[in-house]
Amino acid sequence: MRRIALAALAATLLASPVLAESAKPVAPPAAVKFAPVPPEAVLSYNLIGLNVVDGTNSNVGEIKDLTIEHGKLSGFILSVGGFLGLGERYVSVDPTSVGLTYDESAKKWVASINATKEALKAAPEFKYEGKFKH
Repeated sequence: MRRIALAALAATLLASPVLAESAKPVAPPAAVKFAPVPPEAVLSYNLIGLNVVDGTNSNVGEIKDLTIEHGKLSGFILSVGGFLGLGERYVSVDPTSVGLTYDESAKKWVASINATKEALKAAPEFKYEGKFKH
């Protein structure tokens, strides 16, 4: 039994370089560009887990993830519905659909959207599968 396990491990290790060659990394530019962080910027760790409220200040979802395309923010993955992780579903919304403000008095970020919980539940579902699988 041990010999079979070792043979399987060896086969996996030998096949790994072949599998790694299929996904060629994108070469970075030759010169590094440093970017200033403007005062109105928000860091991703402030967004992940942030509750999203509607116009009546009711919680309609939570920011679970960010989508980045060509180096730019292209969407927010929102978790809607469900309770304690059961029955929740995910939708992707354009970043221009979410208002982000910093509440100085509460010292926290606030995310708002002009949609009801029902409208978000009815939106096309985003699924964590394929290359997006956790």
